[in-house]
Amino acid sequence: MKYTQLGRTGLKVSRLVLGTMNFGPKTGEAESHALMDTALDDGINFFDTANVYGWGENKGRTEEILGTWFAQGGDRRDKVVLATKVYGNMGADGSAWPNHDRLSALNIRRAVDASLRRLQTDHIDLYQFHHVDRRTPFDEIWQAMDTLVQQGKILYAGSSNFPGYKIAQANEAAARRGSLGLVSEQCLYNLAERRAEMEVIPAAEEYGLGVIAWSPLHGGLLGGAIRKEREGGGSRTNDGRSGDALANSTIRAQVQAYEDLLEKHGLEPGEVALAWLLTRPGLTGPIVGPRTDEQLASAVRAVELELPQELLTALDEIFPGPGPSPEAFAW
Repeated sequence: MKYTQLGRTGLKVSRLVLGTMNFGPKTGEAESHALMDTALDDGINFFDTANVYGWGENKGRTEEILGTWFAQGGDRRDKVVLATKVYGNMGADGSAWPNHDRLSALNIRRAVDASLRRLQTDHIDLYQFHHVDRRTPFDEIWQAMDTLVQQGKILYAGSSNFPGYKIAQANEAAARRGSLGLVSEQCLYNLAERRAEMEVIPAAEEYGLGVIAWSPLHGGLLGGAIRKEREGGGSRTNDGRSGDALANSTIRAQVQAYEDLLEKHGLEPGEVALAWLLTRPGLTGPIVGPRTDEQLASAVRAVELELPQELLTALDEIFPGPGPSPEAFAW
């Protein structure tokens, strides 16, 4: 495994981030524990979760599964850089009592204590805002986060799904307080979805945030979706983000060209999609959410995969990025 600093911090994290969103809803506790053991054996030390994972009536279940894994000991907690998130409505039916969601100081305090209980740990390494809260000023948010740092409950703060201007607002507000501010941004970013290159990633680089890419295969679209569809094993590509994309004839043609190109080079589409992300400026690592040992092994192989410039150029031709702003929409 290769490692890098998380943004401008001294924190070393693996180039792959283990995503745990499937733990509970799709992967049972025992299987989830086994995957985490394998990930740790592979050198992956960066685990990502959220308080709402588990979904529906089981919100919080994913954090609980991590907690029972940590409780097994063996330096599991000490070896892991643990990231979770706050913002989501924790009501089972989609409703919450007032102040039980978003980023008010009250909910941040309540949510972090609940996550710590579920995770069976005394601190969270990276506490991330899962979404922008337009109702709460950053001065209030940073007051709450600074208190958590002083109490030793969290070490670093990060954002997720923030536009570039909110990254700037957040860190300017933090700087006025003498706070460290955001150290990472977790955003939707992959070969087929490159809008983050316009402003989100440049803002992250300007303020020293590490970029964590979620959905690096675009819901399976970049993992050989058409080939699997043809072979009768593409059930996951028939719905969600990948299915919606394949219904678009233009995108389907791009994906077909992508798969044809990689077949010619003898490469696996999913591994190339991850390896491409690892070449991108400012990127800390993609989040991978394996459900099997082979899926995890494939992701690990991507870290060692060197893509020649000829192939990188061809990928840009198939999936051209928008380019930086303002040139992407102005002269």
